[in-house]
Order: sequence, then C-alpha cells, then structure tokens
Amino acid sequence: MSMKARIHTDAHGNITIRMEGDLNYENSSPLKQELESLTGNNPSSTITIDMHALDFVGSSGIGLFVDTIKSLNNRRDQVRISNVKTEFLKVFKLYDLDLFSVIENEFESDETEFLSQQFANRKNTFQN
Repeated sequence: MSMKARIHTDAHGNITIRMEGDLNYENSSPLKQELESLTGNNPSSTITIDMHALDFVGSSGIGLFVDTIKSLNNRRDQVRISNVKTEFLKVFKLYDLDLFSVIENEFESDETEFLSQQFANRKNTFQN
C-alpha cells in the first residue's frame, strides 16, 4: 500500500501533516523532500506529523524518517510527531530514543494505564 499525506494549515500558520497508509523506504524519500520544502518555506511554523492513520511503519523506512526529523530539528526545533500508535513507538524506541523529545502523545499521563494491574486479578469485581 502507498502512503498519502494531507497537509492542513491552521489560522496561526502551523502545519499538520496527516499521514495515511504505509511508511516504508520508498515513501520516506519523497516525504523527506516535502518536509524539507515545508520547513524551508515556513520557517516560523510548527509542523506536526499526525501518524494516527498509518497502518504500517517499516524498519527500513523508519531510519530515513528519523534521520530526517533529527536533521530538520537540528536547524530549528520545528517538527513534532503526534498520535503515534504503541506498536510504532516500539519501533521508534529501537531505532533512536532521542526522537521521543519530539513525540507528542495524548496519553502520556493517562491515569488508566495501570488499572488492569489493580483490578484484573480480582476474583470478584463487585458485590451484590
């Protein structure tokens, strides 16, 4: 499957790229070129890559993707990643832990994270 990227600009000039499909080696190179163009043409905008609709992140493509994000942020701290699925977080962590500084997850402080440990092992969850 191929990858699609929909680009939206808000009223403040910040850009959101909503990615859909597969992020693999073939798709990483055109994405790199587009990100370099967007950061160059919009130096004061925050660019957020929304990964919610990605179905697959290949290990061969993730290297180029991570290197692109790191090199763009070395120039100016401009690119963010959001809505990264748990299985993709594991791939990011294996490749480069430093990338976690640009990932914005909505569930970082989710209080429900350990509920299964508190309640899953109980024989009776309620009493009548």
